[in-house]
Parts: sequence; C-alpha cells; structure tokens
Amino acid sequence: MAEQHIEGYHVEIIPPKQDSQKLEEDLELFASKLTRIRGSGFTASITDNAMGLLAFQGHECIEELGIDIDPEKILIHLNTFHTKQNLEEILDECRKLGIFNLLVISGDGSTRLPKLRPEDVEATGTAAVTSVELTRYIRNHYPEFNVGVAFNPYEPEAHEFEKLKRKLNAGASFVITQPIIEKNAIVDKMIEMYPDLPVTIEAWMSKKLYLLSDVVGYPIPEDAEFDPIGTLKQLEKDYPQCGFYLSLLGFKTQYPVIEEMAAARRACE
Repeated sequence: MAEQHIEGYHVEIIPPKQDSQKLEEDLELFASKLTRIRGSGFTASITDNAMGLLAFQGHECIEELGIDIDPEKILIHLNTFHTKQNLEEILDECRKLGIFNLLVISGDGSTRLPKLRPEDVEATGTAAVTSVELTRYIRNHYPEFNVGVAFNPYEPEAHEFEKLKRKLNAGASFVITQPIIEKNAIVDKMIEMYPDLPVTIEAWMSKKLYLLSDVVGYPIPEDAEFDPIGTLKQLEKDYPQCGFYLSLLGFKTQYPVIEEMAAARRACE
C-alpha cells in the first residue's frame, strides 16, 4: 500500500484495562467514543498499555465489539513491551482489519509486561529494543504499514535529533511530537530540517497543566492556569501545515468545540 499520512485531528482513546471491575461499561464507552470519532471524520489514536498498565489491544476491542470503522482513520500505538508472538499477532490482526497506520514508541514498561529482545526483531549491536529497532523490523517484514514515531523537544537537542535521524533511516514516515503548549523552537527546527516530513503536534487538552511536569522535565504548579482550547487555536495558527493530536480530550464539553473548529478549518481549505 502507498505511503500516506493521516491529517487533521487525532483523538486519543485508551482501551479498557484488563483488570477492569466494570469491563462491559468500559467497552461500551470505548465503542461510543470510537463511533463518535468516526462520525466526525477524525482519526482515533488508540494507545498501547498506556502508562505501563495492562490493557486490551485496540484491534481486540474493535473485533470483540464488531465496531464499524474506517481503517484509514485508525492509528494504533505499538510499543516494545510485548513478546515476539504477541507483536506478530497484533500486526497480523491489524492487517486483517485493514488498519495500516502505526505509531511506534519505546513505551512505558512494568513488571507485568514482557519486553522484546534484540533477537526478536533481528537487531544487532544493541542491548535493548527501542522504537528504532521495532520500526526497522516492521518496515522489513510488514512493508505495507505506515509507521510514525515520536519526537520529544524536551530531550537534549543533539540526542533527540540523532534519534530522529535513526528512526527515519529505519523507515518512519511521519512524526507526532510530545505535547507543546506554545510555539516551540525545537519543533520549528525539526520542521525546517525535514520540510517534507508530515508532522502532527500533540496538544494538551487537560486543564491540569501540572500533569505535564514529567514530560517537560520541570515542575509546573498545580494552580497554573491553562486554557486548552485557546492554546489549540493558537497552535493551529502557528503550525497551519500540521495535524493535531488531542490527548486527554473531554468528550462532554471540549469535543463539540473541536467539531466546530474542524468545520471552520475545512471551510478555509
């Protein structure tokens, strides 16, 4: 299949945890969110064991619930905390469903999660599998997948750009940034260095800005005021060529506003 990049809004949804005490309710909520995202024409971005918590896979939930999806508007996250057998099961099932868009990340681990070994992905010269080795393995053995990777502007600059270069050399075809809350000089440099690389900006949609502390590497006071919608609107002005990944989006109050913004954006195209 031809390389493509899914543009517009990416709405993050988290599958039910495997130890959920209200699994049926959680599955219904997952289904309702996925159905609503499709109706809006957005991309559903489905996490993989977010924060190291064991959860059902996105493709498992889609198959179990029999949800009618647009495969081209699904982005499946895939991290390195799997067995080789599980990795290949995920890729084979996604292929069967026609889902070919992946965001490959190193991921958050835990003692409950296995981790891919270098020999599992035919990696040499490394003691641990990262998103670089996983991307290369997928591109070599599942070339029909469109593989995206993360870019973290809060890491040491030289290190992050070197890692991005290795990810692109491994076969990555698009990038999603860590969340930014204003125009970012490192993101600007990355876009300038790779003008043909599709970039999606992650926008932080929670009013609890202090939760970003671990990502940005410095403390943010709990009482820090933050306007997610206003910030997103400014980011759209600053990065009109980019898509936007919406994490921690509130479906009751924020989602209708996002739909209005999307309609206005389409009207201007």
